[in-house]
Amino acid sequence: MNWLLVVCGAMVGAPLRYLTDRAVQARHDSVFPWGTLTVNVTGCLLLGLLAGAATHLQLLLGTGLCGALTTYSTFSYETLRLAETGARLQAALNAAVSVAGGLAAAFAGAALARM
Repeated sequence: MNWLLVVCGAMVGAPLRYLTDRAVQARHDSVFPWGTLTVNVTGCLLLGLLAGAATHLQLLLGTGLCGALTTYSTFSYETLRLAETGARLQAALNAAVSVAGGLAAAFAGAALARM
């Protein structure tokens, strides 16, 4: 039964990732992957909030929704593409901001959950 919670969460997370990415990226006239950064940091915040939640909620929202919402492979690919096209500063910035922003969001979510 746990797998069904993961599937239901993913059914929401995957389209949410796509729609959010497209909406955010459409607002920026830049090659910088703002959409991917947004979904990844948001997913980290949500996972931080869920850190102490009940197991069923972690499966539904943590593994399912956040697993489908966030995307390490797209982050890696977009960073590689930036570097390959000569935008090395933007590639480095994307890597640094994504890691730092994700960690900060996870810590912030966990702190909010403890309140």
